[in-house]
Amino acid sequence: MKREGFASRLGMIAAAAGSAIGLGNIWRFPYITGKGGGAAFIVIYLIFIVFIGMSCLLTEFVIGRRGQSDAIGSFLKLSRNKYWSVGGWLCVITVSLIFSFYIVVFGWTINYLVKSIFNIFADKTPQEIGILFSTTTSSVFSPIVYAYIGLGITAFVVVDGIEHGIEKCSKILMPLLFALMVILLLRSLTLPGAGKGIAFLLKPDFSKVTTEVILIALGQAFFTLSLGAAVMITYGSYINKKERMGSAVVQICFINCSISLLAGFVIFPAAFTFGINPGEGPGLAFVTLPNIFQQMTGGYYFAIIFFLLLTVASLTSTISMLEAIVACIREQIMLTRKQAIAIGITIVAILCIPCSLSFGPMNNTKIFGHTFFDICNLITSNYGMPIGSLIFVFFVGWFFGKDNVKDELSNSGKLPVRYFPYYLFTIRFIVPIAILIIFLTKLGVF
Repeated sequence: MKREGFASRLGMIAAAAGSAIGLGNIWRFPYITGKGGGAAFIVIYLIFIVFIGMSCLLTEFVIGRRGQSDAIGSFLKLSRNKYWSVGGWLCVITVSLIFSFYIVVFGWTINYLVKSIFNIFADKTPQEIGILFSTTTSSVFSPIVYAYIGLGITAFVVVDGIEHGIEKCSKILMPLLFALMVILLLRSLTLPGAGKGIAFLLKPDFSKVTTEVILIALGQAFFTLSLGAAVMITYGSYINKKERMGSAVVQICFINCSISLLAGFVIFPAAFTFGINPGEGPGLAFVTLPNIFQQMTGGYYFAIIFFLLLTVASLTSTISMLEAIVACIREQIMLTRKQAIAIGITIVAILCIPCSLSFGPMNNTKIFGHTFFDICNLITSNYGMPIGSLIFVFFVGWFFGKDNVKDELSNSGKLPVRYFPYYLFTIRFIVPIAILIIFLTKLGVF
């Protein structure tokens, strides 16, 4: 089987950045920034991106490109001990569970895009908009139908392969995402309360920084880059052997952080203008912002643009999740791409049903006090991603051999890698400690 690959550096950067950019940047980042005190949180977050996120991302690229296979196959090729492939199996299971609940939220964004086009929010009070969200998510059939629409769109892109499907689509979606963001940014910065929102993002108040804020920033920096979930190992296996992986990682992280910061500059000026708490919470995108758009001149059009933005961001992430699953099925069972996609979307289509019904008929059906949606979220964020990433950095840092790592980063000695000693120290000591802190915090030890 001839292995596919990215045809250009631009396509590779767009695809990997698209995977990292998702609802976590546009939906989650603004409200946790609000809770964390604004600029102080952002400073801490950016420090963690530089010293932890980049190293983890580079580690996954090393495993993928060196192994030239999916997450499981790469470990089987690179290690004499087959038990290292447990890390690959773990992250494939993790990405499958993430995809199962993420596609439900993707369905909500498509639903709200349709609602905004038909001006469903018109003349509704804040309470009515809140009820509308509750009604939308607790419905039996509608959320599943929209989730399946999102799943179908994702499969339509992935079926054409890396160069003609994922890469081509990413080259369109990423510029579109930036264009939509800039349009919203220009409108937000012209609002009467824009100055307060900008100050909130640019003037750090470190007196508001607590241990919890630091840990949240650490977790956001880690999870925003799609780490520990088979995605970046899979994408790494498609990177051309001539590409400079170090500079690619810097560019991907820069794009990812830029989108997060732009989202803040879009949302906070609007929040301060209309007297909304900047730390409003997860309902920010589906309850608070539709209410803001109702009060804003031209709000109908900006609501459409915003939910189109969320839809695009969601799609760039779901494409990478499905590809990670498809690559594993395709290469471990030796199936065609279409056969692997059929199996992958069937698994996700089944798992997303109880995830969606967790907000409706299955809301009271709980396992250890959690709904099925919450269980999938907790298993992946509390266990799957941290443990998977810990396995990756231990493998590359201590067992794969530093000469092999340096050889891959330097493209077989053709490139200088002056950063190598710092990178090796980071993945051997700093990153494992950071991941363990996240893991133990999630478990409630700290």
